[in-house]
Amino acid sequence: MKLLTTIFIILFFSLNSFSQKLQVSQSQRYLETTDGKPFLWIGDTAWELFHKLNREEATEYLENRKAKGFTVIQAVVLAENDGLRKPNPYGEVPLIDLDPTKPNEAYFKHVDFIVNKAAELGLFIGMLPTWGDKIFSDYPGSGPIVFDKENAFIFGEFLGKRYKDKPIVWILGGDRNIANDDVLEIWRAMAAGLKKGDNGNHLITFHPRGNSSSSERLHNESWLDFNMYQSGHAFRFNTVYNYAKHDLGLQPAKPVVDGEPAYEDIAVKFWDYKIDYNKVLNSDGLIEDKSYYSKGFFTAYDVRVHAYWDFLAGACGYTYGNNAIWQMFHKGDNIAIPCLYDWHESMNHPGAFDMQHVRTALEEKFYKIVPDESLLVNQVKNGENYIAAAGSTDNSFALIYLAKGQPVKVKMSKLKANVTASWFNPRNGFKKPFGVFCNSGITEFTPPSSGEGNDWLLVLERGQ
Repeated sequence: MKLLTTIFIILFFSLNSFSQKLQVSQSQRYLETTDGKPFLWIGDTAWELFHKLNREEATEYLENRKAKGFTVIQAVVLAENDGLRKPNPYGEVPLIDLDPTKPNEAYFKHVDFIVNKAAELGLFIGMLPTWGDKIFSDYPGSGPIVFDKENAFIFGEFLGKRYKDKPIVWILGGDRNIANDDVLEIWRAMAAGLKKGDNGNHLITFHPRGNSSSSERLHNESWLDFNMYQSGHAFRFNTVYNYAKHDLGLQPAKPVVDGEPAYEDIAVKFWDYKIDYNKVLNSDGLIEDKSYYSKGFFTAYDVRVHAYWDFLAGACGYTYGNNAIWQMFHKGDNIAIPCLYDWHESMNHPGAFDMQHVRTALEEKFYKIVPDESLLVNQVKNGENYIAAAGSTDNSFALIYLAKGQPVKVKMSKLKANVTASWFNPRNGFKKPFGVFCNSGITEFTPPSSGEGNDWLLVLERGQ
């Protein structure tokens, strides 16, 4: 009897996980589940997941991400790296004769497996129907271009029907901006097809190119439920907070997510380098000579800085990425962007663990965050010494993120009551209270350590 009860409970929760949906909160500032629980978007960039991994690998990857606290996996049905012509591990391509009106059932059974496995683990799939190079753009890729307004609607309706009861968020765009009005009509048609197919059950957003936001062309589109920006891979200490501040100032109000910040282990401005593979890469296709990349590589520290800067600016989501994982690079593969490690090694790199600590720090607070630089006596507006500061809608806490562990002077009179102060360590997830402070005057707080890599989150919480 106990065994039967256990099996029933497992089946109950597994079946219920398949029907989870997200919606925009009444405040229009964050996402929530349909039962009204605020949803913290901690994404992972797995663009080639459906295309490159077999079922055993996909299962291992998803279980790894679940264990690390991720909540959304972003993956592409018609993938970037020659995803229409190069078959998946089972020898299947997604479309018959490159025709979006003729989906290959065998390919989509593999997609089904991954979507269902994610659902069993309580993970949402941020599903891109296609990478943007399958539609005309100013930045051609491997393509080929296969979409027009008519077949985009049909393909969208097909996907909508197939996954209408799955935990999905639709992400259009695929690293491309809107090139012209004809292209806009194609994306509109695909969005309309998705909505017809799933009866409007899932949210829709748009993933633009680097240094861009969906808001630039699409904010007033009725089908765009929330904005997504790509802060990109050009700079360390990127001013990611300016995207959130801009988009949150628009009307009508819509939530915002940083859908592609700098990836861990990718070269800064990787596009600036012309690669002599024989000199830079080893026999496995991995980078052997790191010195060639004079600007260096983004690290776990860079990932953390951008995550906390995004959230304290009011973003309701952040998508981590790793250079090997987005392309699911196996040793010996063809190279998209040269990697330091393969995808399997990269799953357990420090930046991925740090996302669990982001979730620990912010899951109970992110939806109440109100950016408030007036808490600070002095503020550096941009750059590596920028200090992110935020209060809360209910005046129950204030958060100050110190990317370089620098001392900070706080206007305590901005707080509505005496507070308990704690240091939260973004590198290990430990939180340590260190005193109670009154809400008057100015207090200087000095973190336990300082310098690059020694970031700290100051947490000021009102007593009960």
